[in-house]
Amino acid sequence: MHDTSRPSFRPYLASMLGLLILGWGGLALVVFTLTPTVWARWLFFALLTLALTGTALPAVWFLNLRFPSNPPAESAVILRQAIWFGVYGAVLAWLEINGVVTIWIALGWALGLIAVEYIVRMIERSRWRPPVIAEETPPAPEPPPSDD
Repeated sequence: MHDTSRPSFRPYLASMLGLLILGWGGLALVVFTLTPTVWARWLFFALLTLALTGTALPAVWFLNLRFPSNPPAESAVILRQAIWFGVYGAVLAWLEINGVVTIWIALGWALGLIAVEYIVRMIERSRWRPPVIAEETPPAPEPPPSDD
C-alpha cells in the first residue's frame, strides 16, 4: 500500500545532508577556531548560506508538496527556493555587522526575494512547450488466412 503518486524526498536527502554537515560543521569551525579577518568573514557568510540552504530544503520541499503549482516544481526550483533562504539569512547577518537590520529591512528583503522568485516562476510558466503526445502504434495487420 505504498502511494507512488507523491514525490519522495529521497533525491534531496544526500544534498541536504551534505549541505548541513558542510555548512553547520564548517560554521562551527570558523566561529570557534578562526580570528575575524576578512577571509574568515567571507567564509562565514558562504558557510552560513550553505547551512541555511540545507536547513530550509526539507521545508521548501514540503511546502511545494503541500501547495502544488502548475507546472509542478522541479528539483531545480525546490533547490533554488532553498538557496533563497540561505541568501536571505546571509544578507541579514551581513547587515547585522553594522547594526542596520530592522524589522522593515528584513521584511523588505523577504518581500523582494519573494517577488524575484514569483517573477522567475512566471517566466518559467510562460515558456510554451508543445504537448507531448505518445505515438500510438497501429495494430499489426492480421496475416491472411492460409489454405491448408
